[in-house]
Amino acid sequence: MEVPPEAPPTPSPTAVPEAWQIPDERPRVRPGDSPGTGDRIFLGLSIGSGTLVLVIMGLVGAFLGYRAFEALSDAGFDFLTVQAWEPSTHHFGIAAVLFGTVLIGLTAVIVAVPLAIGTALYISEYAPRRLQRTFVSLVDLMAAVPSVVYGLWGAFFLQGHVIDISRFVSKYFGWFPPFSVNDTDGRVDPDNPLSSPTVYTSSTFIAGLVVGMMITPIVSSIMREAFMQAPPGEREGAYALGATRWGMIRAVVLPYGRGGMIGGTMLGLGRALGETIAVYMIISPVFTIQWHVLQNGAISVSSLIALRYGESQGLALSALFAAGFALFLMTLVVNFVASTIVARSRSGAGSEA
Repeated sequence: MEVPPEAPPTPSPTAVPEAWQIPDERPRVRPGDSPGTGDRIFLGLSIGSGTLVLVIMGLVGAFLGYRAFEALSDAGFDFLTVQAWEPSTHHFGIAAVLFGTVLIGLTAVIVAVPLAIGTALYISEYAPRRLQRTFVSLVDLMAAVPSVVYGLWGAFFLQGHVIDISRFVSKYFGWFPPFSVNDTDGRVDPDNPLSSPTVYTSSTFIAGLVVGMMITPIVSSIMREAFMQAPPGEREGAYALGATRWGMIRAVVLPYGRGGMIGGTMLGLGRALGETIAVYMIISPVFTIQWHVLQNGAISVSSLIALRYGESQGLALSALFAAGFALFLMTLVVNFVASTIVARSRSGAGSEA
């Protein structure tokens, strides 16, 4: 008895024709497969480069600590509390030097952050697209200007033109102690025509202005990158709800770039703390805690090293290494905190829209 052939299966009404099926786009290399030669080379170079940077930084810190050991053993805890710098008499410390370093850095940050925010927002939000690349290049070129050029500009141009501003601030805001200006006879009267203008020169304020101009391009670049990565979906959503451009910036761009703003500010502070030549060319060194920012006289760790390195030897040289070791640790902490803030911020996250 012959068995009748089976009838072909009836196609399901929901079946998709083979020509319409989407090809399988899964990766051909599965996670368990071994990486190729190029991947192994790139991985090795990345690990090697990162390890080398850490090793070099560790060696620098170890060298500074080794050379500073003699001075730290001699001064002990007084190294952090003494204001004078007299290694020849075994009486030295970095209290005044560290205070001046931090004060100059904070002044620079106060000057740089508003300029950086305005520049970054204009380039990312307001500038015409055909000019954005030009403005970005100009800001990056400012960051490439040598510090000695900023120092010359500050010493021979800015200092003479900023005296009137210092006098004005001292006159109307001198009730605030950091803005008061004193000399050997007491507080200087800003309205006295016989008072010497040199009392307002070589100050923390002028050094902070110059260093602030130097770090503005760096801080602005970091903030600009954070602002430009704000999700387009959230931008369009703000506009759809009736927000103006400034309203969208306040509601979307600034909150999204908060981490970049904080991180850029901290990185700028780390850069300002270590500035040497520009500060050295402007300030008049004083080894007392000088908290009058408008008054003549200031000091920083880097300028101290540049000032005394050529004539120092023995204990005095070890003391300079100890000051440099303290600056190394301080800038390392500041930069580490800044990197942590940037890494944990929302900046750079993808948009759900």
